[in-house]
Amino acid sequence: MVQQEEIYDLIGVGVGPFNLSLAALLDEIDEVNTLFFEQKEQFDWHPGMLIEGTKLQVPFLADLVTMADPTNKHSFLNYISKNDRMYQFYFLQRLDIPRREYNDYCQWVSKQLSSCQFGHRVSNIRHVKEEETYFEVTVENVKTNETNVYKTKHMVMGTGSVPVMPKSFQNLSDEDVFHTADYVPKQDRCRNAKSVTVVGSGQSAAEAFRELLKEQRECGFRLDWITRSASFESMEESKLSLEHFSPDYVKYFYQLPQKDKDEIFANQGLYYKGISNHTIEDIYNLLYEYSVGNDQLNVGLQVLSEVRGIEPKSDGTGYVLDCFHWQKKESYQHESEVVITATGYKPYVPEFIHYLSEFLEWDEEGRYKVEADYRLKKTENVENEIYVHSGISHTHGVGSTNLGLAVHRNKVIINHLLGREVYKLPEKSIFQSFDIE
Repeated sequence: MVQQEEIYDLIGVGVGPFNLSLAALLDEIDEVNTLFFEQKEQFDWHPGMLIEGTKLQVPFLADLVTMADPTNKHSFLNYISKNDRMYQFYFLQRLDIPRREYNDYCQWVSKQLSSCQFGHRVSNIRHVKEEETYFEVTVENVKTNETNVYKTKHMVMGTGSVPVMPKSFQNLSDEDVFHTADYVPKQDRCRNAKSVTVVGSGQSAAEAFRELLKEQRECGFRLDWITRSASFESMEESKLSLEHFSPDYVKYFYQLPQKDKDEIFANQGLYYKGISNHTIEDIYNLLYEYSVGNDQLNVGLQVLSEVRGIEPKSDGTGYVLDCFHWQKKESYQHESEVVITATGYKPYVPEFIHYLSEFLEWDEEGRYKVEADYRLKKTENVENEIYVHSGISHTHGVGSTNLGLAVHRNKVIINHLLGREVYKLPEKSIFQSFDIE
């Protein structure tokens, strides 16, 4: 174990889009000494869902830096220019960009940032009180197992989310039963199956189903899509509804009582969980075209049905899903060789954060408390701060995971970190008012 003596201004845990944005913005500020650690070998944003033809759900202006500084060298337009694709992008005439291109852009930025250290896993954090207080961060090199201990005045958590699988779906063959997060590497398994079923709703489910539908007739498998929702619901994408993903709404939501925030957030699913209109249109157009000439579709779309359990078939040829139609209150069974779950994600809170459990404040639900400016609330009056990107929906609302708010959040963090207005924050950025003016 090697003890590093230098005290950094900020160490980041995780390098996803939010922390990568922060690293890119801080790269332009010489007075701050930073490091960001990521256990993956390179930047990879939901690689299992980087399906060709899928689009980023926010405009390219929501890149890593532009909403703070359009002249920043780490902008998406500079990436396009440096890769000699400016005219191709110009003739594309789109605000949205391919999801694969967004991932490639982020990789391009990450390779330019010496502060981003990939293949390094943070395994422990502790708060040290000596002549100077600081955080001590233990970091393991994934390849060599070498351990280094770093000192930092402040930290920022950007550990993202992890797929959620229902308990009954766990401990089964991950070749046959898997989350949409693993869809791309499992495409060949689907192509060679006799039947494939997608369970769940939302954008990931729809994108996996659409790709399977494109190949279903050629590959010959039976394809089903089961959701407990009353319909395959489209995302609320009207322009005024999109203003929920604004600094103004975050500010309004934050000041509400926690009980009210939990109730409001629970009813805002269609702002971020629904299916994009263009994806639903693609699916319907395929179904319509496949039905021309009275062709029999070997496809099923089942709503109002909750999958309560799954068991392997006795002959080893697939699985039996225990389903319940919750309006008719009737149970039934569904068989499938391959089952893909689109059952969402949950914030990843690393185990080591609990080593600081007495240093931080927690609510009645066991969630950490967060200040308006994205600092974790502390039980001690010390100058060392932990800023946070992950697991803040309960405090900051529906836009907490939205890429369009990443740069604004980092502007707030940078202004607080440096104790001055590095970036101007807008007084009002939308047309409607959520609060009483």
